[in-house]
Amino acid sequence: MKTVSFQTDILPMKDLLFRLALRITLNREDAEDVVQETLIRCWNKRDEWENIDSIQAFATTICRNLAVDCTKRAGRKVKGIEDEGVTSKLPTADAADSPMQKMLNNERMARLKQIIDTLPENQKLCLQLRDFEEKTYKEIAEMLQITEQQVKTNIFRARQAIKNQFIKHY
Repeated sequence: MKTVSFQTDILPMKDLLFRLALRITLNREDAEDVVQETLIRCWNKRDEWENIDSIQAFATTICRNLAVDCTKRAGRKVKGIEDEGVTSKLPTADAADSPMQKMLNNERMARLKQIIDTLPENQKLCLQLRDFEEKTYKEIAEMLQITEQQVKTNIFRARQAIKNQFIKHY
């Protein structure tokens, strides 16, 4: 069995946990609180670390659940993908584009963000973890405690919904 160390195995995940919490809560302070609570809960379960197959999946699951709870307590809709996360991963207008082309690209980006925000939470989280966090299907399944087939189905449905809505609009 692998020996798990808080210093070398769990603490380095704090940036990943923060990004996940921030995408769900859309609030920096709440995300920081969620990460702190996640690390505390991981520490409190240190006697069980040896029995956990994936400590990363364990920590991310705790973080996700705490972030969703935090968002629901605050009365906000769970979104999961913040504007900066989407815009940093998608193509932007080239400097050589005309003002009209830049305007059209900005409109398309705004519409794409709206479409993503309307997806069901499970589809949005799977899409986020796969396309923006670049996790494998197996890692996503472990994090969300669902099967790999469910992950693939959620991602497929999310992409189809985005495609259909985007085509309808343009």
